[in-house]
Amino acid sequence: MHRIMNDISPQSLHEWDRTHYWHSFTQMAEYEPLVIERADGVWLFDTKGRKLLDGASSMWCNVHGHNHPKINAAISEQLGKVAHATSLGMSCDTTIQFAKRLVDITPDGLEHVFFSSDGSSAIEVALKAAFQYWTQCDTPQPAKTKFLAFGQAYHGDTLGAASVGGIAEFRGLFAPLLLDVLQAPQPNGRTNDAAFYLEAVEKILQQQSKQIAAMVIEPLVQGAAGMVMQPAGFVKGLRELADRYDVLLILDEVATGFGRTGALFACQREQVLPDFLCLGKGITGGYLPMSATLTTPRIWKAFLGDAASGRALYHGHTYSGNPLAAAAGLASLNLFEEEKTIANLAPKIERLGERLAELAESPHVAHPRQCGMIVAVDLVANQQTGEPFSKEARVGRRVAHAALERGVWLRARNDMTYALPPLSITLTEIDILMDAMTVGVESLQR
Repeated sequence: MHRIMNDISPQSLHEWDRTHYWHSFTQMAEYEPLVIERADGVWLFDTKGRKLLDGASSMWCNVHGHNHPKINAAISEQLGKVAHATSLGMSCDTTIQFAKRLVDITPDGLEHVFFSSDGSSAIEVALKAAFQYWTQCDTPQPAKTKFLAFGQAYHGDTLGAASVGGIAEFRGLFAPLLLDVLQAPQPNGRTNDAAFYLEAVEKILQQQSKQIAAMVIEPLVQGAAGMVMQPAGFVKGLRELADRYDVLLILDEVATGFGRTGALFACQREQVLPDFLCLGKGITGGYLPMSATLTTPRIWKAFLGDAASGRALYHGHTYSGNPLAAAAGLASLNLFEEEKTIANLAPKIERLGERLAELAESPHVAHPRQCGMIVAVDLVANQQTGEPFSKEARVGRRVAHAALERGVWLRARNDMTYALPPLSITLTEIDILMDAMTVGVESLQR
């Protein structure tokens, strides 16, 4: 990397970045290059010589900090053994060990792991397996071809995952290509009474459960919806409804897993066992692409038979179960134990809450909210009336730009701002992060 940077000027990199590298969710006509050349801990270093605090964990995936020596060493050691072994008809010792560790740390009853390379693919596996389950279980119900999802949900961008999403920007254009999906209203803060929202879900199940294969939801926090947080008991209530109406439950913990909500997994906060648990992002500590779909013996057994039975799940990816990613994942899980990551979150969560309460005093802040290591606020023109800024004002981008000038990278959103730092962040670094966010919000008053 250093040799490349010495040979090629930052100006050339920036030009190539604009013209050759097509970025995710980015209007390239407006893109201003931000090129990272190295990172350490919670800090990113760009080609302009700036040191930037990673306030969004490099899109919600970094857990223990960048350039952690133990994860680096684990990847290097595995590289000296084998970089990749296919999951089609063979395996790798490292990946097997990682599958067992995932079974050990997730809720009891999740005993089988299907590896993919990204969160969208983990959701695709769960959707396809849920559908296929109902065609070949002991009491087949082939009419179960629909899914129940939630408004403003985000589950990824492949066609199945986009189908169960609810954000217009991600699915509107592609609507003719998507699955037939029912949508329940998302919990939106109108009340902290979980029963209010569960009633709406039950009405749909009462009418259409015989056509519904599974419900899918991001537990506790709907991330891309704007860090929308669910009332206590909502996920537990969904599990009860799923059981009552004979519908499977898919929990998408691609974003909420691995400590983000203050527990290792969000579903553990309400003692919920899903039929499918989808993991990604932090699964390797934020180092290498990997995801996983875990399921129960009930589901697994429906796929067993001889080769002629046609019961196998015909789905897979070239790099499923990649040993380098599995090595990173094992090292990350070791760090959770060695560094007592979850136990040490309490003072960090408290400090984030204190700083969020201070930020909530701003006249342009509404609906301050927190779930573990995630904090977010809506940006409004008038706090008292809730009057929004115009979309043209792009206030979220203004806040992110002001924070960048203070040495903190925040993921820009149109009408909100949030912080979701690596779990390894220190109290001092939390103050740096929240100071920059506060300066950004205060810039809206000028």
